[in-house]
Amino acid sequence: MIKGIQDFYYNVRDMERALAFYGALLERAPSYRTSHFSVFEVGGLRLGLHLSEQEIPRVPRDAHGPLAGGTLTFASTDIAGDRARLEGLGAAILAELDETWGHLVVFEDLDGNVVKLMRAKY
Repeated sequence: MIKGIQDFYYNVRDMERALAFYGALLERAPSYRTSHFSVFEVGGLRLGLHLSEQEIPRVPRDAHGPLAGGTLTFASTDIAGDRARLEGLGAAILAELDETWGHLVVFEDLDGNVVKLMRAKY
């Protein structure tokens, strides 16, 4: 029987760099950490970071994010402040959209994984 979601994870090439990036972005320490898999607890979700020995492939993307696979969207109460923090951490901002349904920032982490910030209007 499925009871819920265990985790959502991204592959990363450098665990220490990824831990520093997500630790600063989320303003917390990982709840679990090894050299090959680490976890941040975020709003009831376990965000995993999995060390990959291979290059992380870029998937096609547009202003709303990747066109294949899943995308993690963080809820934000301060899009401008969070965007500034992302830029300071070296994230690549792909798009910023202000729509009737929400204000969205789409970005790449340091390994090219696409992630989003959103302040929902619904």
